[in-house]
Amino acid sequence: MTAFRSEALGRSSPEREFKVDAARTVAYAAATNDGNPRHTGGELAPPVFAVVPAWDVLTAAARLVAPDEAFAQLVHSEQDMRFVRPITPGDVLRSRAVPVYLAVRGVGTTLAVRTETVDAGGALVNEQFVTLFFRGPFEGRSGGEAPPEHKLTAAAKAEPPLAEVTYRFDADQTFRYAEASGDPLPIHLDDAVARSVGLPGIIVHGLCTMAFCGRAVIESLAGGDPTRLARLAVKFSRPVLPGQEITIRLYAVPGDEGAYGFEARDADGQAVVKDGRAELRRG
Repeated sequence: MTAFRSEALGRSSPEREFKVDAARTVAYAAATNDGNPRHTGGELAPPVFAVVPAWDVLTAAARLVAPDEAFAQLVHSEQDMRFVRPITPGDVLRSRAVPVYLAVRGVGTTLAVRTETVDAGGALVNEQFVTLFFRGPFEGRSGGEAPPEHKLTAAAKAEPPLAEVTYRFDADQTFRYAEASGDPLPIHLDDAVARSVGLPGIIVHGLCTMAFCGRAVIESLAGGDPTRLARLAVKFSRPVLPGQEITIRLYAVPGDEGAYGFEARDADGQAVVKDGRAELRRG
């Protein structure tokens, strides 16, 4: 049985430079149906665009620990983004990634990678924790420290939601998102491949769903100001198909000013995003 390499935890992937141009950020906004004028006008990159400069180093860091054959069983489990400032066109960014946590269990293996993106002067722009789940039994030793929690508690859901937003994914959403993000994974583009691994067909990228959640937070809670978003975290729980609708419900977190919990459900009431958390700066 193929083993995960816990001895690689804490090792850094090679640093990668990324030059941000307005055309790429505007394309990302269009691919996620984001109509915020500061995004569509090329002033700021949408928040979840932060994954694009870090994509290559994230993948390289995961491959330090995970065997190649495990990637056929890969599912994106969680994403936690912390924004020091928005990415802007003209930025020259440098990203690095480190695998920080490994949990090997009978049903599958969880791997968490921390990424860090800085600007040309070395100042931190954003930090991300990316949690991956590899289905099926593997060998290896668990180790490291799990990423920070972002659970949506019963106390937060005890009160009515502050806002409720419904969005529909377009029929061509995955193709537009794949091009804009640089994520051409076949389960988002090839129906036969998706069905061959047990999916009902092409599924929407998890990070595209996360971007829709970010839109709901900014539009409903931040007065349309994307610079107020300091953190956005999600747990993916169910695939979404092109053409489907999701409803995002946003809740205040009791006793934690500026913190909000959220979840997204499909038209059948099934949770597609659980344990969402958003943190906003004062306006």
